[in-house]
Amino acid sequence: MEVLINFWQSTGLASLTMQAVIMIVLACTFLYLAIAKGYEPYLLIPIASGMLLVNLPVTGLMEEGGLFYYLYQGTKLGIYPPLIFLCVGASTDFGPLIANPKSIFLGAAAQFGIFFTFIGAFLLNDFIPGIHFTPQEAASVAIIGGADGPTALYLTSQLAPHILGAIAIAAYSYMALVPIIQPPIMKALTTEAERQEKMDQLRPVSKREKIIFPIVVIIFTVLLLPSAAALIGMLMLGNLIKESGVVPKLTSVLTNTFMYIITILLGLTVGATAKGEVFLTAQTLSIVVLGLVAFSVGTASGVLFGKLMYRLSGGEINPLIGSAGVSAVPMAARVSQKVGQSVNPANFLLMHAMGPNVAGVIGSAVAAGLLLNFFQ
Repeated sequence: MEVLINFWQSTGLASLTMQAVIMIVLACTFLYLAIAKGYEPYLLIPIASGMLLVNLPVTGLMEEGGLFYYLYQGTKLGIYPPLIFLCVGASTDFGPLIANPKSIFLGAAAQFGIFFTFIGAFLLNDFIPGIHFTPQEAASVAIIGGADGPTALYLTSQLAPHILGAIAIAAYSYMALVPIIQPPIMKALTTEAERQEKMDQLRPVSKREKIIFPIVVIIFTVLLLPSAAALIGMLMLGNLIKESGVVPKLTSVLTNTFMYIITILLGLTVGATAKGEVFLTAQTLSIVVLGLVAFSVGTASGVLFGKLMYRLSGGEINPLIGSAGVSAVPMAARVSQKVGQSVNPANFLLMHAMGPNVAGVIGSAVAAGLLLNFFQ
């Protein structure tokens, strides 16, 4: 009997708490969404797996000496997110933005959700007992509105690492749910006539323009906002490697092997920060809600600015592409295309939407640099 008791006490079942059970169920739900529904499987499978493993008792994975403890240092120290940006740059075509520079305003407009939510987080301090956000925490919550997981992780690791798990889960969850969250907002804010608007084909962009663009962006942005150097620098370096055309093997590695390795490490360690006793608190749940507000307001502000450009251009710009101003590349652009084609099968908005989409990547990194500049 004593042997059986000792065995029972050594198992995870003896230490299983209700909080851990809830997180295990949540992790399995994310796995279902990733595998059965195809919602960002490359992100959600590692995140959900990390969440599942760390909430199984007595594993010690996130304790000093555990596997995830060491892997997590790359997230905690802000190493993985810029490396992800390096890979994103190598797989991104800035041609649509160069061909239609006006689309940068749509990318900028969609960042309004970040600053709206930053103010909202402070208002919660006065109206909801038990919830208090410092300026650093509010900035970390607000950046979720950019729909850019690596940027959210990088900013939070610098300003408020103790809420990194909640920020990561919220940011990547909303990125994965872009096809569900955005269409109702887009349809509510546009008329059928606006959604049917066809746009002219973009002009061809020369190789010289594509090479000069990342160099100019690096110089201008980093001189103006040095705190954005890690994110903007890596994004544009990756793009320069791609567009130079002289190092195809580097481009291949960055867009395939290296990107998937970093994604696995980042996803596992992000999920491993979501332990039940830390995650299931009023503060964490408010972060999840505010993240949804930030993302929704960002989508709405992009669409509304698109409507303004639609009016000012005499109908040359379909306001649906404004929703792609959040930086979930390329999913947000695909959603613009899908919603546009649902009312007009001859409507091809994908390349037009990629302009504000990649502008949103730059915009969210610049917003993160601004918040770092003020609150670090």
